[in-house]
Amino acid sequence: MTFIGADSSFADACTVIFGAPYDSTTSFRPGARFGPQAMRAESFGIETFSPYQDRDLEDVRVHDAGDLELPFGAPEPALAMIEEKTAQILGSGKTPVLLGGEHLVTLGAVRAVAAKHPDLHIIHFDAHADLREDYLGNPLSHACVIRRCHDILGDGRIHQFGIRSGTRDEFAFMSAGHVKTERHTCATLPQLALPPGTPVYLTVDMDVLDPSEFPGTGTQEAGGLRFRELLAALLDVFARFRVVAFDNVELAPSLDPSGRSTALACKLLREELLAFCG
Repeated sequence: MTFIGADSSFADACTVIFGAPYDSTTSFRPGARFGPQAMRAESFGIETFSPYQDRDLEDVRVHDAGDLELPFGAPEPALAMIEEKTAQILGSGKTPVLLGGEHLVTLGAVRAVAAKHPDLHIIHFDAHADLREDYLGNPLSHACVIRRCHDILGDGRIHQFGIRSGTRDEFAFMSAGHVKTERHTCATLPQLALPPGTPVYLTVDMDVLDPSEFPGTGTQEAGGLRFRELLAALLDVFARFRVVAFDNVELAPSLDPSGRSTALACKLLREELLAFCG
C-alpha cells in the first residue's frame, strides 16, 4: 500500500517517500513505529486535491518506496540504514521525504543530506528542544536528536519553532545562541532570512501540535500549535526556502483510537508534498 497519490515509479518521480518505523529510544509512550503504515492506510480517507492550495497530488510525481526493515536495539545500525537510503535517493537526483518513527530517525537523514550539502540549515518544528547531551546516559535518543544534528552543523544553522519543553541545560544551550529558538509559537518565522539558495532540511515533530488536535503522540505537551497555524508556517517555509529534504515524525496511531491524529498527519503530508512539488 502506498500513500494516496504517490504512485509514480521511482524513475519518474521527483520526490520519494520512505518510512523509518523505529521507536526503540522513545522516552515515554511507544508506538511511533506504526506511524508510516497507518498514514498509508488512512490516507485513502482524504482527497488528493487540496482546497488550501488548489493543487492535486494526481498532477505531481511522487513515489512511495515503502518502509525500511530496521533492526531494533542499538540505534546506530538503524541510523546507518536511514542514511544509506537517504543518500541513494539524493544520488538519484530526487528529494527524500522521511516518515517516522521517533524523532531520532531524523539524524540518519541529516547525516546524508549534510554530506551532500555542507552549508545545510535545519528548520525544526517541535514541542521539545531535543537538545540534551544524553538521555539516561544514551547520546542517541529521540531526546537528543537536534543536539546530534548540531554536532554536525555547528552554531547558527538550526532554527526551532514551537518549543515549549526542555531541561534547564537545554534552555541554557538555546540562550547561549548555539541554536535559534522561537518558544511556544512560529511568530518569528516571517523574519527568518537565509542567503538565497541555502539548502534546508525541514523536520516536523507532530507533537508541536496541541494535544487537543493531535493526541496520538508519545510525549504530549499542552499549549501547542493549531493545524491551521502549523500549515501556514510550513507553506511559508516551502515558499521562501530551498527545502532539499523533509520529514514528519512521532505519530503514534495506537495512542489515538479515534484516528483523528492519523487523519491530520495525512492531510499535512498532502499539503507538504503539494507545496514542495508545486
